[in-house]
Amino acid sequence: MIVRQLFDQTSSTYSYLVADGTEAVLIDPVFEQHERDAALITELGLTLTATLDTHCHADHVTGAWRMHERFGSKIGLAAVYGGANIDLPLTGGITVPIGSSSLEVRATPGHTDGCMSFVSADRSCVFTGDALLVRGAGRTDFQAGDARRLFQSIHEQLWPLPDSCIVYPGHDYSGRTSSTIGEERRHNPRIGGGAREEDFVGYMSNLGLPHPKQLAVAVPANLRAGKPERAAPAEPAWGPVIMTYAGHQEIAPEWVATHRNAIHLLDVRSAAELDGELGHLAGIQHIPLDELRARLAEVTTTKPIVVVCQTGKRSAMGTTILRAAGRAETANLAGGMVRWRELGL
Repeated sequence: MIVRQLFDQTSSTYSYLVADGTEAVLIDPVFEQHERDAALITELGLTLTATLDTHCHADHVTGAWRMHERFGSKIGLAAVYGGANIDLPLTGGITVPIGSSSLEVRATPGHTDGCMSFVSADRSCVFTGDALLVRGAGRTDFQAGDARRLFQSIHEQLWPLPDSCIVYPGHDYSGRTSSTIGEERRHNPRIGGGAREEDFVGYMSNLGLPHPKQLAVAVPANLRAGKPERAAPAEPAWGPVIMTYAGHQEIAPEWVATHRNAIHLLDVRSAAELDGELGHLAGIQHIPLDELRARLAEVTTTKPIVVVCQTGKRSAMGTTILRAAGRAETANLAGGMVRWRELGL
């Protein structure tokens, strides 16, 4: 089983892509990170079977609906919420299959009344959402939160896991990425080190935190599994542009070959490379990458721009420069001239 930890800086949320073989689930996806996460799934050649939210989040909108639209993945959320558009109403004790492995669902309420943690089949890791954090625990002062209930959840569902079991939290605000059950049982200042229920409740009752800024928006949206009330923004109309996991927009050479008149081709290689072994495409504009920022005024504003280089690396930087200058309709020629030649175009 492989785990990829993904981060949303705005909400300090961790999402997790968990895969076995060619099947994967995505835990706690963030709406605004859809293109990044979808690109990773595609690049790794995975089939996304489900998205699983550890709870109904108050600080961000889930990306579950967008993943469902893109990949047909099922949507999992605690049954207690009674949310709309849910394919997998989660309850403690069920398992979610991933290839030849699975995740065990454990009910860990207290932060909210519908918090779930997901334990790998070999008990090597647990995805705790906001129930147990690295050297912390999720606040219990809204959404039917209950500090006593959270104390019991952690003691009954998480502490019995092996000391070596990796804790993957739903959030962290100080750059901590993971821990272990043994570490947290010993060193967690809120509930570790033999803390008693009264200690934990007293600590949690006096956090004095402001309510999340997105509370009024996020909770209703998450009870719809993140389905927008209005239609989502349209994909780029000028061509089948995709976003890579690295954050670059690119377009397939096959499409470019059949739509040459509708686009502007910009080659950012050196002059010597244009007549080298790979040659160059007819009708290109040539501006070496090192000169592009100084010569932006020479690049057309009337057509979408496809940037070309040898393998698609320098041209990816070219698209970044163009987009930073306000040229939204631009994409990298995927694979560059090497790929173009391999395809016999």
